[in-house]
Amino acid sequence: MKKIVVVLLMGMFIISCSSSDDNNNNNPYLLDPLVSLNLNLNLPEYNALKFPGSSIFITQQGVKGIVIYNVNNEIYTASELSDPNHTPSDCSSMSITGIIATCPCPDDDHEYDIVTGKHRTDETLYPIQQYRIERNGDNIFVSN
Repeated sequence: MKKIVVVLLMGMFIISCSSSDDNNNNNPYLLDPLVSLNLNLNLPEYNALKFPGSSIFITQQGVKGIVIYNVNNEIYTASELSDPNHTPSDCSSMSITGIIATCPCPDDDHEYDIVTGKHRTDETLYPIQQYRIERNGDNIFVSN
């Protein structure tokens, strides 16, 4: 009887674990690049993240770069800058105005909210790929 209980518990544990914990909803357009950043807010290049409503861009990570946004000093977001509804190309790198990410590809009206990740007008499209983010003191950790 103990063996059956142990096997059932192990089976439930294995089933509950996901092989992929990503936020890109199995998006066929984007890879899941390894992202690992430690940003020290005491350094001048990251100082803007101490203020709500500000953002910085990290071009060395992600597919086309990452925008990190301070919502309210407790909530931060880290969003991929490659349009999630295009194969990465020269035109799929989005620009940011406030909290809106816009894709410059021709004949395209893709705009996303970097806080929620959702497309602004068509929620059936893939959302922005977002990364895990955590603030610990004056350090922000971004990973996937």
